[in-house]
Amino acid sequence: MAVAAAAAAGPVFWRRLLGLLPGRPGLAALLGRLSDRLGRNRDRQRRRSPWLLLAPLLSPAVPQVTSPPCCLCPEGVHRFQWIRNLVPEFGVSSSHVRVLSSPAEFFELMKVDCLESTLEKSLQAKFPSNLKVSILLDFTRGSRGRKNSRTMLLPLLRRFPEQVRVSLFHTPHLRGLLRLLIPERFNETIGLQHIKVYLFDNSVILSGANLSDSYFTNRQDRYVFLQDCAEIADFFTELVDAVGDVSLQLQGDDTVQVVDGMVHPYKGDRAEYCKAANKRVMDVINSARTRQQMLHAQTFHSNSLLTQEDAAAAGDRRPAPDTWIYPLIQMKPFEIHIDEIVTETLLTEAERGAKVYLTTGYFNLTQAYMDLVLGTRAEYQILLASPEVNGFFGAKGVAGAIPAAYVHIERQFYSEVCSLGQQERVQLQEYWRRGWTFHAKGLWLYLAGSSLPCLTLIGSPNFGYRSVHRDLEAQIAIVTENQALQQQLHQEQEQLYLRSGVVSSATFEQPSRQVKLWVKMVTPLIKNFF
Repeated sequence: MAVAAAAAAGPVFWRRLLGLLPGRPGLAALLGRLSDRLGRNRDRQRRRSPWLLLAPLLSPAVPQVTSPPCCLCPEGVHRFQWIRNLVPEFGVSSSHVRVLSSPAEFFELMKVDCLESTLEKSLQAKFPSNLKVSILLDFTRGSRGRKNSRTMLLPLLRRFPEQVRVSLFHTPHLRGLLRLLIPERFNETIGLQHIKVYLFDNSVILSGANLSDSYFTNRQDRYVFLQDCAEIADFFTELVDAVGDVSLQLQGDDTVQVVDGMVHPYKGDRAEYCKAANKRVMDVINSARTRQQMLHAQTFHSNSLLTQEDAAAAGDRRPAPDTWIYPLIQMKPFEIHIDEIVTETLLTEAERGAKVYLTTGYFNLTQAYMDLVLGTRAEYQILLASPEVNGFFGAKGVAGAIPAAYVHIERQFYSEVCSLGQQERVQLQEYWRRGWTFHAKGLWLYLAGSSLPCLTLIGSPNFGYRSVHRDLEAQIAIVTENQALQQQLHQEQEQLYLRSGVVSSATFEQPSRQVKLWVKMVTPLIKNFF
């Protein structure tokens, strides 16, 4: 009776508290955890307090759909259609979506004719060529060392100045004395252009992979190929152009310039620069969203709605969409946090019986994400890198201690899981493969009672502080009703998890998991920078 009364009164109390504390999505589970600790002595058998189940009430509400579900739209998509209130929704056929599983597949797909020879042919063509090459890199990472991305691209830029554009994004937070004092490589911790999107005409590859050698050989990541998806390609082209416009432009003499009329990212006024950048990027998102809404209305709500046979006779042979793509952008320096909102909402709304497979090469979840994992009801299997496959393993100097810092963060989280008695619901697994490193990130969502995922997130974010607060990130949410594509996503998940071992208390007793005292002391001070 007492428990029932508490559960009945609880929602009113929590919702009142929510009204007093807007914009605190991670606070819900934190309060749940505190109440859990207070009530643990009275609930030792179950090890979980019923108050913890009220945690989602303080988490972000699902953004409301502006119009009621329509009987003309394909059925089954309404569970996630709230995402289209934030970003454009692209309906495609699953036959245009291909999930890659290995660096070798990624390399084969990326292996196109030599860019220089292609540009040369375009100059020799009888008719004017509209071939354009746009490259967006991070300024600090692209300028590191004597031989770097800038020096590699300069010959191409000098030879084809009218067709090649190289933009170098410089975070507005690295400026003044800070910029002068922080050495190379360490200056990248302040903020990066971290988006990994590769565009070829009407096709797009979204990934977390860079284009250095290891990503084509022995560095495991995730990759999805969207073939002949013109609207999606247009969106990401416009996004790259927008970020390029607020970036520094590489010149043939290896200097950089700002675009005419744009505020300088580290010499100009920071607030003014960020405001201009926000407008430039949000204009792309909002205009694409408007276009897609109009296309949706024409497709499903027009008075002259054509049947599939009529459309085929008219020359439109595109199959009806069974898959929906949502681009999720995170650029906190510009006050754009769409990916954060969507991710938190997905974690909040995952119901009891649902399974979430979440993976990151750098396990350093934000407090909000951590609280939601511990405070909501779905089952979680979190895949992370063992120290030996961490990209910093064996690095010289201070960087060599980074894998140990991740072990320390992992152990703290595992201890929290155990203290709440949630080992059955939240499970950690470590990826290991001899001679390889691990860089995969994203999640797969399996609804309750389903053996196949209906949604995945794939792209550049790592779910950590840097991804949310410092870097420019982009990923896509893929929602599909097609069983063949669901099977592709399931096989991708299984292949990654098959190379992992379950984390237990014994894991941290291994010699390779012993963390030095100075690393434990320093980690809380620097964890927001890696």
